[in-house]
Amino acid sequence: MCARYELLTTLEGIAAGVVLRTPPTDDQVHKARAFERGEVRPTNLAPIITPDRTLAWIPWGLAVDWQNQPVINARAETLGSKPTFQPLLNRRCLVPASAYFEWRVTGREKIKTRIRADHSNVFTFAGLLSDNRFLIITCAPAPAIANIHDRMPVILDRAGQDLWLSDQPYSEVKSVLAPFGGDLAFEEITPPPKRQGVLAF
Repeated sequence: MCARYELLTTLEGIAAGVVLRTPPTDDQVHKARAFERGEVRPTNLAPIITPDRTLAWIPWGLAVDWQNQPVINARAETLGSKPTFQPLLNRRCLVPASAYFEWRVTGREKIKTRIRADHSNVFTFAGLLSDNRFLIITCAPAPAIANIHDRMPVILDRAGQDLWLSDQPYSEVKSVLAPFGGDLAFEEITPPPKRQGVLAF
């Protein structure tokens, strides 16, 4: 499950991690300046790389008629068999990120953990598009973070990006939907200390 991710970069940073077919337009630059960098939550507008390798800003989460909450993730293992996702298998996109967050459960405590691709300021998740909305595909976790959560978003290297955005059918590109093979770095986010009450005299 990936319910929160982070994007701390610029248009230049995104372009350095993904080969764009055309440079950002003035409208895209304006949207980038208005984009509040930091944690991205479901329904937020966020930049994605479309199948034709251009930038777009669209909401995170697909609206569906069988639940009130938007669908923000899809499991790689069942993607091709789910009626909700089958029409989207050739509408593939990339989702730029600088990190993502998971909550490790220890007893009754949930510990927020920031996870990123090591030695990389920006990387991309595999995503799908529907009605100008996007979702992120998840897979089994890489061994390094399996103790944190039993799922992780699919992180693509440059070759994986190229294949995922190619015109090839889904059956020929689904092999990239696998746990990340590179190095991952993670750190626990310590909550701020609770404010102590102050006695008024």
